[in-house]
Amino acid sequence: MVQKRGKKYQDAVKKVDSDKQYAINDAIDLVKDIDFAKFDATVEIAFNLNVDTKQADQQLRGAVVLPNGTGKEQTVVVFAKGDKAKEAQAAGADVVGDDDLVGRIQDGWLDFDVAIATPDMMAQVGRLGRVLGPKGLMPNPKTGTVTMDVTKAVSESKAGKVTYRTDRDGNVQVPVGKVSFDAAKLEENLKTISEVIIKARPASVRGTYVKHVSVASTFGPSVNVDVASL
Repeated sequence: MVQKRGKKYQDAVKKVDSDKQYAINDAIDLVKDIDFAKFDATVEIAFNLNVDTKQADQQLRGAVVLPNGTGKEQTVVVFAKGDKAKEAQAAGADVVGDDDLVGRIQDGWLDFDVAIATPDMMAQVGRLGRVLGPKGLMPNPKTGTVTMDVTKAVSESKAGKVTYRTDRDGNVQVPVGKVSFDAAKLEENLKTISEVIIKARPASVRGTYVKHVSVASTFGPSVNVDVASL
């Protein structure tokens, strides 16, 4: 069944030239102009990459702190014991625990955005793989969420750290702020994540690496971006 789009969406689409690749600053202005949500919508960038995710060396995964944050208050939980638990609390973690936190999540609690763990806790946290994995919440060394430096991990998460990873079709989608952000701040965030993605190009990739880039707000239509402008 094909979903029928509403009138506001149809009106927004009319303002977008789907055959055009917009310079990044023009794309941001257009996304802000055509947004029709009744709340402060999230702006997201989407990359389509020429990678074969069946090859381990072509699977991208990592994290980056956006210079202007995401505009969203992140709820951070930390799996830690002893002094590291106290360190996490001092750094501003919302919930800190060890076996008790594992049990709470096993019972169905998932009201958080980021999960961080010290390496010694991963044996217990590993039991949550089926719950946290599909939601992208499983602590992972590649994203800096399995670490002994819990102060840095918590601080970065609170400051606007975002994670990225390729899906099976080579797409990467990352939130880069809110529609209410100043256009210059959105552009800075967009260029920051773009630089990270471009630098992460696997050595084994041949030909064009970034095939397509677009930007969109939560409910708005996507706007194609000229890769050269990134």
